[in-house]
Amino acid sequence: MSMTDDVADLARRLRRLEDEVEIARLIASYGPLVDAGHADSAAALWAEDGEYDVEGWHMRSRNDVRAMVGSDYHQSLIKGGCCHFLGPAHVTVEDDEAIAVCDSMLIRHHDDGFRIFRAGGSLFRLRRLPEGWRIVHRTARLLDGGAEARALLGAGVLGRPA
Repeated sequence: MSMTDDVADLARRLRRLEDEVEIARLIASYGPLVDAGHADSAAALWAEDGEYDVEGWHMRSRNDVRAMVGSDYHQSLIKGGCCHFLGPAHVTVEDDEAIAVCDSMLIRHHDDGFRIFRAGGSLFRLRRLPEGWRIVHRTARLLDGGAEARALLGAGVLGRPA
């Protein structure tokens, strides 16, 4: 391998690592942003036409995500005390597309402490846009023993859409 080939290979590997870090940071920012009630910043994680499919609720745009964070229900969650926790993401990048997967929990405050309100798996499809990596689709499913969540998690770790 020539020096030019070595440098080109190193540049490709560095770009992939930078992409993985940017995507992991994007996903890690979701919980703090929605817990702070920052609807605009949380919505900006999505592409303009990005989707969020969570049991019984399918948001079909950045504006829908913004509306969800600003909704009375979500505002009551954060005013009552909650934590949207997304575990470390497993990220697979292929050129300008990526798949990421992680476990997630919604932890709610009660008079006697905190309780896990929901535990799920999330699969993200992302795309590199002019403004950086953005979510084009997030699917979240409860880890209730059903096959759908397990399939989603397995596909994500293998770098495939579910």
